[in-house]
Amino acid sequence: MKFIYNFVLFLAGLILPVIALFSKKIKLFTEGRKETFSKITELKNEKTIWFHAASLGEFEQARPIIEALKKKHKNYKILVTFFSPSGYEIRKNYNLADVVCYLPLDSKKNAIKFIAALNIEFAIFIKYEFWPNLLNELKKKEIKTILVSGILRKEQLFFKSYGGFMRKSLEAFSHFFVQDNSSKELLNSINFKNVTIAGDTRFDRVLEILEQDNSLDFINEFKEDKYTTVAGSTWKEDEELLINYINNEATEDEKFIIAPHNIKKDAILELQKAINKQVVLFSEKKGKNLSNKQVLIIDTIGLLTKIYAEANIAYVGGGLKTGLHNILEPATFGIPVIIGNRYDKFKEAVDLVKIGGCISIKNQEEFNKSFINLKKDVSFRNLTGIINKRYIQDHLGATNLIMNYLNECLVIDSLNLKRD
Repeated sequence: MKFIYNFVLFLAGLILPVIALFSKKIKLFTEGRKETFSKITELKNEKTIWFHAASLGEFEQARPIIEALKKKHKNYKILVTFFSPSGYEIRKNYNLADVVCYLPLDSKKNAIKFIAALNIEFAIFIKYEFWPNLLNELKKKEIKTILVSGILRKEQLFFKSYGGFMRKSLEAFSHFFVQDNSSKELLNSINFKNVTIAGDTRFDRVLEILEQDNSLDFINEFKEDKYTTVAGSTWKEDEELLINYINNEATEDEKFIIAPHNIKKDAILELQKAINKQVVLFSEKKGKNLSNKQVLIIDTIGLLTKIYAEANIAYVGGGLKTGLHNILEPATFGIPVIIGNRYDKFKEAVDLVKIGGCISIKNQEEFNKSFINLKKDVSFRNLTGIINKRYIQDHLGATNLIMNYLNECLVIDSLNLKRD
């Protein structure tokens, strides 16, 4: 199995540059990795804490820990690596990281070269990123490694009879901080006992949103205290439902703010043309009377979190087909959240649908019914929002648990260095 894994990686290294000729995303993936080893030379001989996140969502789980480490241990450099362009491109200029780059492909050669080029004091992997060659190299170098906000599922290779080489790579982890008891039991079943149920650090992250200034003058001008739906991180399949509802069901006292995942000019134009109400784009708002518009399309990034603060309800995209986006951000404002029906891989969505803070829909009929019910029934809307807010409050504290562990380890390491 190990041979097959390495052979597939070898083939990927040959094939991906060819695919990159026809795919912008794969081009970013391949071209960005060419800069990895030159970028990490900035950290040569520097005591470094390495965070690895697959994409943007996992980065948000790392972020509270990075911020806490920067306050407590300023003498350490921070390296953040991404697997996906969708994470790297948005956070490549993150100011609390000393270096942000792509993770090299997990070949044995790359793993040896990458680890040897750095003075890693701690490696922190987020949620479900497991790269056996890198992990084996970390273990060989006796570098402390932890998993944060981990989620394990019985379908994963670790728990198959033929997954021995992947199970072996888990020995690199000094400790597993997982989100739920199921993940703990799965790790226990393959004889890993160094496991703590800490929850998800994103709860601590979204709580900070409430403490920041979320006011946006143009949103207040557009909204005019009218009932407002914010649809965040929408994909085409989400937008089809939204368009149908806005065009055929929405009344004049409703306002809509749509923040699409794809903000390419042609996609935004297509969305704008499909809506038969008064529409304004964020990029074209200057000098316009926003109060007489019914739909505002946010054709930029970085504003969605603040915009959720002004919503009466939120629709979060990705749950119909592509992968559900962050529902905790709107939930922290104590508003109802509507999502698609493909959410089983997202614990917070499973939980919130079960307890009634999140409403799942699978077609236009269910979409319309949910929107209409929430608008008409104020008590139902308020109760749904309260459920979400309480859920956030009940799941705080993962960052403190993890930081207690890191602080202890870093202090011990510091004392040992002084003795030496």
